[in-house]
Amino acid sequence: MIGTKVSVRLRMSSHDAHYAGELVDGARMLALFGDVATELLIRLDGDEGLFRAYDSVEFLAPVYAGDYIEATAELVSIGGTSRKMRFEARKIAGNLRMPGVPASAAEVFTTPIVVCRASGTCVTPKSEQRLTTLHAPKPLILTAAIVGAEVTRAQTKYLPITAEEIADEAARCREAGVAVIHLHVRNPDGSPTQSADRFAEAIEKIRAKTDCIVQTSTGGAVGMSIEERAQPLLCKPEMATLNCGTVNFGDDVFVNTRPDIRGLAAQIRAAKSVAELECYEVGHVEEALRLGAENAIDAPYHFQFVLGITGAIAATEANLRYLVSLLPEKDTTWGVAAVGRHQRPMTELAMRLGGHVRVGLEDNIYMEKGVLSEGSAPLVARAAAYAQTLGRPVATPDEARKLLGLGL
Repeated sequence: MIGTKVSVRLRMSSHDAHYAGELVDGARMLALFGDVATELLIRLDGDEGLFRAYDSVEFLAPVYAGDYIEATAELVSIGGTSRKMRFEARKIAGNLRMPGVPASAAEVFTTPIVVCRASGTCVTPKSEQRLTTLHAPKPLILTAAIVGAEVTRAQTKYLPITAEEIADEAARCREAGVAVIHLHVRNPDGSPTQSADRFAEAIEKIRAKTDCIVQTSTGGAVGMSIEERAQPLLCKPEMATLNCGTVNFGDDVFVNTRPDIRGLAAQIRAAKSVAELECYEVGHVEEALRLGAENAIDAPYHFQFVLGITGAIAATEANLRYLVSLLPEKDTTWGVAAVGRHQRPMTELAMRLGGHVRVGLEDNIYMEKGVLSEGSAPLVARAAAYAQTLGRPVATPDEARKLLGLGL
């Protein structure tokens, strides 16, 4: 329910006008916010609840009699009895009020005019929360991509290379709240490799220090052959990525032909691993759905939307909401990995929309005087803290296994 929006649209009448016979009192916008807040509470709790207080209110543009106003409320977080919401009222259409045109002249605004914004808290007593169990906040699966294929040791002293370093960083991330380790490995010189032996060594060390799910990459690096990329599957990991299409990757091209995708899917199934369906474009989601229809992959399905790669789908709220709208309602989980400056806002949006998230150095290189910040664990801790503000419990590895259909 986090991220749910409801709206109401209506025309301001002459009865709403308060000043000079045509200017509408700002309190009318607050009354509309109260109406949409009540609808959200009914959807969430099965009760009208009570509006407790506004945190902020901004009146940004005048409203006149005859204007069409659309008021929207979005659920931001859920507490025991409190429900935080943000509100926006926009002018959709109205009279022109220009010299030389009839008084009845009007138009629909190409870009709606924001007339008021606010945030506030509503309360539904526990005794009145009839739908609490139905809409309980979903546990959050946190994934950490701690190594990556593009970061170099010259960029950061925090890049784990040896199996022992990888395991130590995995343990730090587990303590911060992570359930899944998204794993790449490297040669001693720091170059990326898909060596089954290197993966096996890293997985052994991780399992000795944590109970995390290990999700090996079959993406490797740009230019690696399918045979190289499939090598980690010899280790029979619990999960493995399946890139669901070719994509422009910066100035390079990450090639995944349809036969290669199906070949890797068959090898993931043979390894008794669960596929993480990694999608960089809308077409990748469609291809993943085809794989399910062909019985090339097994339900439940877990989608990972990678947003903000140069040359691929942009990291925007509209894009994420559309990607989510394509997914089946049953037997499906989804998460977001976003690169660079997009990581924090897009993963926090994913949490509000009920999705899961991936953070870490692979996706987000924080530069501080030329040196990266302290590895992936602080990024995990920040994401876990934000989940707490939403009332979403952070899943343990065993809880994540159940949610992902891995079994125990």
